[in-house]
Amino acid sequence: MPAPKTMPAAGRRRQRDAAQTRNEILEVATQEFAERGYSGARVDQIAARTHTTKRMIYYYYGSKEQLYVAVLEQAYGAIRAAEQQIDVEHLDPVSAIRRLAELTFDHHESHPQFIRLVSIENIHRAKHLERSARLASLNQPAIDLIARILDRGRASGAFTRSVDAVDLHMMISAFCVFRVANRHTFGAIFNRDLTSPALRDHYREMLADMIVGYLTAT
Repeated sequence: MPAPKTMPAAGRRRQRDAAQTRNEILEVATQEFAERGYSGARVDQIAARTHTTKRMIYYYYGSKEQLYVAVLEQAYGAIRAAEQQIDVEHLDPVSAIRRLAELTFDHHESHPQFIRLVSIENIHRAKHLERSARLASLNQPAIDLIARILDRGRASGAFTRSVDAVDLHMMISAFCVFRVANRHTFGAIFNRDLTSPALRDHYREMLADMIVGYLTAT
């Protein structure tokens, strides 16, 4: 049997270079859209910052809107991938839901661009997000994960509250998003920095306690 053919080194290098270029474009585009919004972002600026051309960006992504949708897909994909690392089967339900809340808190804090992108897309009433064929499949595993934890918790008697997985996802996200998205206005009104390192552990524990307390209330 003949040995399988391998791609020449030059071909592999071109593939790596193309992948690197796409990743660089996506990284800079994420910064540009997060800072300037969809309407304010300029493909020319993204091209200049990546030392490529507008034509090359359109070659890889098709249009400004498709590039923006790719940015949204990557942003949502990052948090969904992190959630799937939770070892639900080897954690008791209370520990699992605390871990999920803490992970969401940590991710939102360390990815403020994600919060800005979500806020921007809400301004556009999700019209770009709705055109993504991937986002529904990207986000469903998050709901499935919560549903599995809730099912185990109710079966064991640890969770007494009957709650929908989507509603619980909303509760966790609401706290995490508010803390990052509203930190400037909240700080101006109440003179409290929601992202202060001195308060971080306090708010992280508050979120987990709130979710566990809601699920275990009699």
